[in-house]
Amino acid sequence: MTAHAITAARVPTAARARTGGPQDDGPKIVEHVAGWTLVVVLAMLVTQLGLL
Repeated sequence: MTAHAITAARVPTAARARTGGPQDDGPKIVEHVAGWTLVVVLAMLVTQLGLL
């Protein structure tokens, strides 16, 4: 093992810095509403531009 691996193994998980990955503790409804809003706006844009 390298010195870094040994140090990382000793640090508890809660003390480690987050790297900005996905989080499980958030309001899912906000994500769903934002996603569907984006879909509707994109569909309106495509329709207005006559691309479909």
